[in-house]
Amino acid sequence: MNKRLRRAGLSILGLAAALVVGGFAYLQHPKFGSLPSGARLQAIERSPNYRDGIFQNLSDTPMRTQESRGFAANLWSMLVDRNPNLKPPVPLPATRVDLKALALQDDVVVWLGHSSYYVQLGGKKILIDPVFSISAAPIAWANDAFAGSTPYTADDMPAVDYLLITHDHWDHLDYPSIKALLPKVGQVVTGLGMGQYFEQWGYPLDRVLERDWNSSVGEADSLRVHVLPARHYSGRMLTRHKTLWVAFALESPQRKLFFSGDSGYGPHFREIGERFGGFDLVALDSGQYDRRWANIHMFPEQAAQAAEDLRTKALLPAHIGRFSIAAHDWDEPFKRITAAANGRPYRLLTPGIGAPVRVGDETQSFSPWWSKLGS
Repeated sequence: MNKRLRRAGLSILGLAAALVVGGFAYLQHPKFGSLPSGARLQAIERSPNYRDGIFQNLSDTPMRTQESRGFAANLWSMLVDRNPNLKPPVPLPATRVDLKALALQDDVVVWLGHSSYYVQLGGKKILIDPVFSISAAPIAWANDAFAGSTPYTADDMPAVDYLLITHDHWDHLDYPSIKALLPKVGQVVTGLGMGQYFEQWGYPLDRVLERDWNSSVGEADSLRVHVLPARHYSGRMLTRHKTLWVAFALESPQRKLFFSGDSGYGPHFREIGERFGGFDLVALDSGQYDRRWANIHMFPEQAAQAAEDLRTKALLPAHIGRFSIAAHDWDEPFKRITAAANGRPYRLLTPGIGAPVRVGDETQSFSPWWSKLGS
């Protein structure tokens, strides 16, 4: 009996050791990236937004609110208390246009699902947070995209002048997509510290511009890319706040666009609106909200107010329509933002994935396509 127990104990220890070794080996995959170091870390440490060894939000931003029961309890809730309406019952409708054939003089925004965009502005081509993978998680099956929500691949993208990345979370920085886009990217613009990923993934250092909040790159007579504050956090695994999360404003001589990336509501929206004198279109975080992390993502009603703070002419809701990260129904953000934007001094634009938005065309409208799919 003792021999059997010893053999069983040794087997369990061997299995545990194998899991530890296997897990460690898996974490060495380049998709996880590495922490900034050397000259890059020195540049980070000079930032006024980097204090006590981490980047800080402009306003106090606890990760979890009073409703939170702690990380383990929240994780268990997400795994066990499953909402049956997290995903649409049928594949999402999507429009596939030949992005390479769009006239360069046309200012357009094409929502690619979630927070991914193809943009043409001021004669420049821009990709923002492109995620073409079916999964947005370190484990392939952990966060699969809705059926029908990934009609485009990296091969469908034209060569772009700028690749803009707001932060390093899996649903915004996708390793396979970034690798596949390497031959097509003129310049990467992203937050401080983020260049560590691109350097590790094969991008030449001279093609990666890391910037702090309230800085810009580009040319005033064609396109300026402004790197602006967001209210969020960063971290690919357990280490947080070591790279900077950002929003972007795109400014041509004729038009101004704003992309919030992931952000909770805060006074920075009003300050940005005042600084730029308003926008032609803004795309705002409007989904994956929860009372337990109310500071780092906006509820639709907050996004509706943020759009007004930004003095925009049109609002495009974002962070919806592809992945289920929070516990709300998949279509709830569309319903709530439609109600919250009613009567506001801007137009709400709700294109399906892939349908080009003609910036400045005040006659263009979109139907509530989600209402035809059911919950």
